Amino acid sequence: MSTPYIILIVVSGITVLLLMVLKLKISAFISLIVASILVGILSGMPLSEISLSIQKGMGGTLGFVATVVGLGAIFGQILESSGGAESLAHYLLRKFGQSKASWALMFTGFIVAIPVFLDVGLIIIIPIIYALSRDTKRSLLYFGIPLLAGLAVAHSAIPPTPGPIAVASILGVPLGWVILFGIIIGLPTAIIAGPVFGKYISGKINIQPSAKLTEDNTNKGSSGKLPSFWLIIILIVAPLILIVLSTITGVMIKNNTIAESVITEILIFLGHPFTALTIATLLSIYLLGIKRGMPRQKILNLSTKALGPAGIIILITGAGGVLKQILVDSGIGTIMAKSIADSALSPILLAWILAAIIRVTQGSATVAMITAAGIISPVLPLFNLDEPHLALVVIAIATGATILSHVNDSGFWLVSKYFGMNEKQTLQSWTVMETIISLCGLAFVLIASFII
Repeated sequence: MSTPYIILIVVSGITVLLLMVLKLKISAFISLIVASILVGILSGMPLSEISLSIQKGMGGTLGFVATVVGLGAIFGQILESSGGAESLAHYLLRKFGQSKASWALMFTGFIVAIPVFLDVGLIIIIPIIYALSRDTKRSLLYFGIPLLAGLAVAHSAIPPTPGPIAVASILGVPLGWVILFGIIIGLPTAIIAGPVFGKYISGKINIQPSAKLTEDNTNKGSSGKLPSFWLIIILIVAPLILIVLSTITGVMIKNNTIAESVITEILIFLGHPFTALTIATLLSIYLLGIKRGMPRQKILNLSTKALGPAGIIILITGAGGVLKQILVDSGIGTIMAKSIADSALSPILLAWILAAIIRVTQGSATVAMITAAGIISPVLPLFNLDEPHLALVVIAIATGATILSHVNDSGFWLVSKYFGMNEKQTLQSWTVMETIISLCGLAFVLIASFII
């Protein structure tokens, strides 16, 4: 197959995917499967092999993703229902003071979005934003943009949120490296897109909380005594530390820095995402649920509720694994890799561009991340990237999939509704903020790739 024909096949697959999602309103899961089958047929694969590739790609991806995303979803649901997010926000606001409330909210968003979905985090904390805006007479955006920046960065780049887990699984990258670089690159990105940009845009767009907005959201928070700030921090950070320690231990053993022993074996086992998240989830169920008097039936109902949206993401991720497998088994991936290797385009930049194009076209950051990962995955082996550089490719895809949120993204309308903004104001604030995250994230990833 010639390179132009390869490009035509890949473009045809993406076009069919976008048409099915945008025009026909068909589930991204089904659309990705159909697009993968089309790529297989156009590449000349026997039909029986296409079926086997679908099974292999789905099974190979879901074995890891289903477990991690499922555990993470239950953990996040218990944290949300216990009032953990509110506890974080109140504590940080007390410590930072009203004068630096925008920084407190950025850190709140950054921490909360690690286990909790962005939209849920916003809905929980928005009453605090309204109260601060009323008390200070500042624009909602002065406090809201920092919160949204923290939520958006952590949600897109730091596991156990589904997006980076899915991409890391498809690319075969240990989560420890993704967590490490997600935090290192994410924090300065959130600062620039949050408190810095928030201060600027709030001076241009003065949005005050209306009586209706305040009334509609007054009772959406948790009632009763909130859990301890330090308990919430420990529950969120502990699994991340275990996963990173496991990754570092593995690297040190590989480099003969330390010898294998019972202790290293235990560290690696405890830091496996399955083990670390199981521990965190069980602790959250006991410490945030049972110990605080939450009925066991309610805990079970919350766990079941959490798996609903998680199931959709798991299936879409599996379909992304199918696309990757079709590209590998058809030989397209190898030919693409050789063509890209001969060009001056780095895999990091290519990954970011792919994710950005798909994001702008169809709106969903998750679909953009998974599709871009499926396309870039067969290309990466030719570059012989080590694990840290592969993790940077994951972050590049995550930041590329954040760019230019507009009217085809549900997040755009969520922000518009909760901040009482029209479309133009939402484009000037939320869309620009998302684009700042994307561009700053790319810049920091490229800098990191030269340093390590």
